[in-house]
Amino acid sequence: MRRPLKICFVGPDNLPALASEFASGPMGGAQLQQVLLARGLLRHGFDVSMVVADLGQAEGARWSGIRTHRAYQPSAGLPVLRFVHPRLTGVWRGMRHADADIYYCSCAGLLPGQLALFAQCARRDVRTVYRMAHDHDARPHDLRIPNRRGEWLYRYGLPRMDLILAQTGAQQAELRANFGLESLVIPSLVEVPELPVNQPRDIDVLWISNIRPFKRPEMFLALAEDLRDARLHMVGGTQPGHERQFEAIRTRAQHIPSLTFHGAVAYEETNRLLLRARVLVNTSQTEGFPNTYLQAWARGIPVVGTFDPDGLIRREGLGVAVDDLQQMRIAVTDLLAKEALWDETSRRCRAYVQRVHGEGAIAQYAGALHGLAAECRTAIA
Repeated sequence: MRRPLKICFVGPDNLPALASEFASGPMGGAQLQQVLLARGLLRHGFDVSMVVADLGQAEGARWSGIRTHRAYQPSAGLPVLRFVHPRLTGVWRGMRHADADIYYCSCAGLLPGQLALFAQCARRDVRTVYRMAHDHDARPHDLRIPNRRGEWLYRYGLPRMDLILAQTGAQQAELRANFGLESLVIPSLVEVPELPVNQPRDIDVLWISNIRPFKRPEMFLALAEDLRDARLHMVGGTQPGHERQFEAIRTRAQHIPSLTFHGAVAYEETNRLLLRARVLVNTSQTEGFPNTYLQAWARGIPVVGTFDPDGLIRREGLGVAVDDLQQMRIAVTDLLAKEALWDETSRRCRAYVQRVHGEGAIAQYAGALHGLAAECRTAIA
């Protein structure tokens, strides 16, 4: 009997998404997607592990059946030198402990290069997978990587990945045009909950995102100032390098009577707020595929957004795609005022995620990974 296929997710920032006791730490959509996929692959018979930062947990600790290996403490090491030790050495140590057949990472930066170098030095043939997390991952002159060594490792590692996964057809096309690389589009994942009966929707409009310039939180504040009779809530934490913007947004929000500002909240609390919401608003200039869209649609919440991945909102009728504040105001007002319109859109949202982003998507990932492992075995033979 063949042993289970072993996959290791290399994500130093994954622990807050995996373990509730660390949920107060920073967490992005890419980390959530890795955890959802890891749990799904367990259900498909994979042996799943993760390399994560050392936040005080025990080596080999498990959550939801996922074994974790510590890489490094985020504050450890000397500036510049810590790039090599303890960070590179720690990631590689965790990967060796995982002893996986496939190593998987996401987000443009150091990790694709680190995985590629590890694979070249491994004592046996292993496979590497990179999943794009943002449209900018496919744009060589617009990469959101803070330093040159990170950009160099990304450019080195990306063409050496055995499989690249894209979130949308647009990402796939840009990667091909800009890097000459092929990728496979598989839908993002979402947990689809049972909705409570007679759940009160006492939040009219909800905004959820990290507060940074390309998310344009100021547009949502302007919307809140216009919709004085609505109940608006804003969720968002600070990001390194953008602390001053966060403080400015929080200060301005406190002076808008219709707006409740939450700051950063844990994933489960975000889902509780979504259950209370009628409309989710997104004001980003660019994204990858927002997890908040999927979380909202899974709870029957239409999205009014300035970002429409692959034209999905328009094509599937999952809310309203808008270009500016005036269109946003009209779209939100219509959804709040027209009960029949909201009910019809809400039903489409739930049906869409159940059809496209549930277990069927996990099966697509599992099939692609099994195919990659089969190629590895054929190459060895």
